Amino acid sequence: MNSEVDSDTERVELDGAEPQQTAPFTGDTGTLPMTTRRVIVTLLLGPALDGRRQTKLWPALLRDEPVIRSRLHELFLDLVVDHEQKVAFTRQVAADGLDAPVLLRRAPLTFLESALLLFLRQRLTQADAQGERAVISHQEIMEHLRVYDRENNADRARFQNRIDGAVEKAKRLSLLEKVRGTEDRYEVSPTLKLVFAAEEILALTRVYEDVSVRAQGAEVEVAKPNANDPDTQ
Repeated sequence: MNSEVDSDTERVELDGAEPQQTAPFTGDTGTLPMTTRRVIVTLLLGPALDGRRQTKLWPALLRDEPVIRSRLHELFLDLVVDHEQKVAFTRQVAADGLDAPVLLRRAPLTFLESALLLFLRQRLTQADAQGERAVISHQEIMEHLRVYDRENNADRARFQNRIDGAVEKAKRLSLLEKVRGTEDRYEVSPTLKLVFAAEEILALTRVYEDVSVRAQGAEVEVAKPNANDPDTQ
């Protein structure tokens, strides 16, 4: 073994990961094991790595967490890991005076999509307090979001389509996972616990409760993720 290979192997071992045994493709200069590479790619693709479902990647994340965190820092990203919930995701590094390119894409949310995520986060809190899985039915979601429809809305079908769209987006973001063997029941991802802090839940809850009370009126002016969303106009 030549000195160049020795140097690469030593560097990876110091990083904390197992050395790559065989190059997966011609010209590969990477030094991380395949599973560790897959962990990093999964984190970058987002929205999160779920250890309960991605059982082969979670052990690699725990084993190589220092080197994974280091590699993400090189991209101006931070690694957030909840070992109890078995969830990990990345977020943009924020520091005063740091002028860094933004790698992560932001997914804008409509008013109904934001209301849905808040509702799911509240359900997750309730389930945790009772030591249960956060399982919710499609009908429960529909009934909750209908309170934001205007009483004089003549196009109920359109509003129903917006609700369906909000649910589909939550599924695409892996925040809702269909329960096996069911047609309309979902489990809420614990990722939401990391996205919404307790104080944010309280603040948003007050805002959305106010909106639901005033949904009978003509126009509602509140602070929300997408102030131009037609759902409230």
